[in-house]
Amino acid sequence: MQRMYIPRKQLPLQRGVALFVVIVFVMLSMLLALWASRTSLFNEMVVGNDADYQRAFEAAQALLQDAELDIRGENPDGTACIEADKCRDKIGAAKKVPLDAQEVTPLLADLDQEATKCLHGLCIKRTGRQDFWNYTSATTPAPTSLKPGEVKLDDMTKDKVGARYGEFTNATPGSTTAPANPILADRSADNRGGWYWIEVLPYDESSKNSSLIVKPAGAPSLNLLSLNLKPNVVYRITALAYGRKPGTLAVLQQTYARQVRKD
Repeated sequence: MQRMYIPRKQLPLQRGVALFVVIVFVMLSMLLALWASRTSLFNEMVVGNDADYQRAFEAAQALLQDAELDIRGENPDGTACIEADKCRDKIGAAKKVPLDAQEVTPLLADLDQEATKCLHGLCIKRTGRQDFWNYTSATTPAPTSLKPGEVKLDDMTKDKVGARYGEFTNATPGSTTAPANPILADRSADNRGGWYWIEVLPYDESSKNSSLIVKPAGAPSLNLLSLNLKPNVVYRITALAYGRKPGTLAVLQQTYARQVRKD
């Protein structure tokens, strides 16, 4: 008897294509999730750094205002300092802001004896590099041919060299737990919180009757602000505030001319 052979239908080979596709999609999903998390982290860092700089910038602005009060010998509310206050003209150990022409020369002579050319936040005119805040212990290579008074920022942010917020004005920065600006209240280290320095800049006595605004030739008369200063000095204030994050630093400068108030 002859047997009949009926061939069976050949099935396609199984090679795990579906598993491969699933793995690919899982990997793509993981990469997308990783990219999204890194982008979110980067944005958070940018926003955090900007917020920290803004706090330091506001602290530097407050330090400028505090230095103006220091120069005028006033309290934060604008009242004149009295014996019970701790303004610098009431503190025997602190250098005084000159009030008469006779006080300028002795003050500048005393400041010139200091290595930093500053004492209690008062300084003589800075020589050499003006951006002293960019010269620190970490500056590599260290600058050469330094002139007298050109010192590192680390030397300027010292007690009795720079001045802290409220040190000579009775201004209250708050506490480290509930401050108006936490930077102003932070005095935990020399490279924390904020500092200011006031440069005493004498000018030529012959310009005392001139004006801060010069009228161009042929221009109509202007309401000029006469340079009525006593003594004949102006002040350059440098305010520096460290942020709460390492590497954040805000520096502001302004020139201040103290006008004599009329009786």
